Amino acid sequence: MSTAASPTFPRGADVNPKPLGVALLLIIVGAWYLAQTVGAKHAALFVVGALLGLALYHAAFGFTSAWRVFIADGRGAGLRAQMIMLAVGVALFFPALSAGTLFGNPVNGLVSPAGTSVIVGAFMFGIGMQLGGGCASGTLYTVGGGSTRMIVTLLAFIAGSVIATAHMPFWTSLPQLKPVSLVKTLGLAPALLLNWAVFALIAFITVVVEKRRHGRLVDPTVRPAHASPWLHGPWPLVAGAVALVVLNFATLALSGRPWGVTSAFALWGAKVAQAIGVDTASWTYWSTKANAAALAAPVSHDVTSVMDIGIVLGAMLAAALAGRYAPVWRVPLRSLLAAVVGGLMLGYGARLAYGCNIGAYFSGIVSGSLHGWLWLVAAFTGNVFGTRLRPLFGLEVERVKPSGC
Repeated sequence: MSTAASPTFPRGADVNPKPLGVALLLIIVGAWYLAQTVGAKHAALFVVGALLGLALYHAAFGFTSAWRVFIADGRGAGLRAQMIMLAVGVALFFPALSAGTLFGNPVNGLVSPAGTSVIVGAFMFGIGMQLGGGCASGTLYTVGGGSTRMIVTLLAFIAGSVIATAHMPFWTSLPQLKPVSLVKTLGLAPALLLNWAVFALIAFITVVVEKRRHGRLVDPTVRPAHASPWLHGPWPLVAGAVALVVLNFATLALSGRPWGVTSAFALWGAKVAQAIGVDTASWTYWSTKANAAALAAPVSHDVTSVMDIGIVLGAMLAAALAGRYAPVWRVPLRSLLAAVVGGLMLGYGARLAYGCNIGAYFSGIVSGSLHGWLWLVAAFTGNVFGTRLRPLFGLEVERVKPSGC
């Protein structure tokens, strides 16, 4: 039986000391500043964000590439890791959300309407994932890891997000169901069993597809370049999956709701628009009590913003530890164009769909929200189209040569 050699982990220096020092300093100073000006919980959430960035980078836990290699080449290791993440996630989240409290504090899931805007938005987001080169969490951790192209994606992501907030009254007027919580509708035990069964089914399908395509399961193991992979990376995908679940659960405990990413991008864009004279505060989206308060307050008071900045710094720390923090400023024009188009679609789609791969898919499903499952189907379909569009922009579609028994 032939076996493909495990890929090697690109090796740079043992560590990159300057970016390592900068990242550590910014994380420490940022946590101290938040503790002094906002509160201990915000400081703790900032540190949780940094740990998320480190875990995302060290495990290379991307939703975009995992879906792409399954769509293009039938390799399902990344998707199976996501199913493990979700299976552990519902085991932790559903009991807490069913009780309504965690460690004595009230908690709520990210449960949103399921309807037209979710289908359109998630489909757009799926295409944007493949053209932009990342999802929401992926964009942040690759920016932190030194990817200059992804800075362009992030800027377009922010622009698309704020543009979508101007159009939200139209999209929310289209047919949609009221928010449905499977935990509240079915009860704790049935909701758990149903979700676990679906996760198992999806994992089983990936195994069948992969064996038909390659004759066996392709070994995704990456050889560590360092003697201490837990500090310097890379981590196994499953370790990354479990780390993300535990840190998302810590977010629930500290903030009272699960991890989200993209609402901060809309907020940043709205604040920039305000600064150049656009009256975003008068838009319907920004007139609600919560959004108006966020727009009026400093960014440091917004939990999602604090965690997003933490993710970037945590990924920078991880890249420096791996010896791979080395930004390259030359990016092909077609690739830059894809970053702009993809970023705009990511931002616009995330607002329409009430979240991204984190807020709608990961946190939505572990919240028991029906819209999380609708998001998954629509976004995966968008990824199929996006994967086919990548070569038009000079972007790689990773494939390995089939090798059977």
